[in-house]
Amino acid sequence: MKRFFFRSLLIVVLTLGFSLPALADTIRLKDGSVLHGQVVGFKDQQFTILLGSGARGRKSRITVYMEDVESIEFDSTGGTGAGPIEDTQPSNTQPSYQPPSNTQPSYQPPPTTASPVSGPNNSSFQVNVRVRGDNASNGWTNSGLVVRRGQRLRITASGRVSLGNNRYATPDGLPNIPDRDKLMRNQPTGGLIAVIGDDNDDFVFVGHSRDFVAQRDGVLFLGVNEGNLSDNSGTFDVAIEAETAGGSRP
Repeated sequence: MKRFFFRSLLIVVLTLGFSLPALADTIRLKDGSVLHGQVVGFKDQQFTILLGSGARGRKSRITVYMEDVESIEFDSTGGTGAGPIEDTQPSNTQPSYQPPSNTQPSYQPPPTTASPVSGPNNSSFQVNVRVRGDNASNGWTNSGLVVRRGQRLRITASGRVSLGNNRYATPDGLPNIPDRDKLMRNQPTGGLIAVIGDDNDDFVFVGHSRDFVAQRDGVLFLGVNEGNLSDNSGTFDVAIEAETAGGSRP
């Protein structure tokens, strides 16, 4: 019965994902994180989740291992028929997913290069990503890292990008170049910046190094602080050190 119920829910997941693009499912992970997005697929024991509304191009698609999921509440508001969900639970409840009882909590790294950081408690992990300086993806590079509110992050960066007109910037940027269209007007042009989530403009100037605490849950995006990215080229090499659930400062 449980197996039939689980398969039925997977059918519902796929049906909802492709027919109701505006839904907001709630995915609760075993490490305490809560994601709000749209479950659009399930394959190889992994859920594919579309996060955010795509504001400023910060639309993200991530995968989460089934064994890391505590529960999923599917938003069926406004939907038409979505499979035999009424045959497996009362009609006055929202469809939801509960993982099989024999799964064990475990950590799976984000879909970028990640490795544990050496230390006595091994309480953090590192994600490496290349941040493009041009306007690909509307100027934002998805780090693949979903952070939680209160999680401490340390970001270090190197390299340089071309800003056009024979101007080159390191992650610290160029302080004497005016640019009224850059996202952080009081920070150097061409410097490395970050934002958590795709539904806000709470930008963080990173530069070559920044240690801060996340103020919300969401995907970490990285970009270049310049208004016109169309003539840019090059990348910054970025290392993100993030504490694990229950860990101490990286």
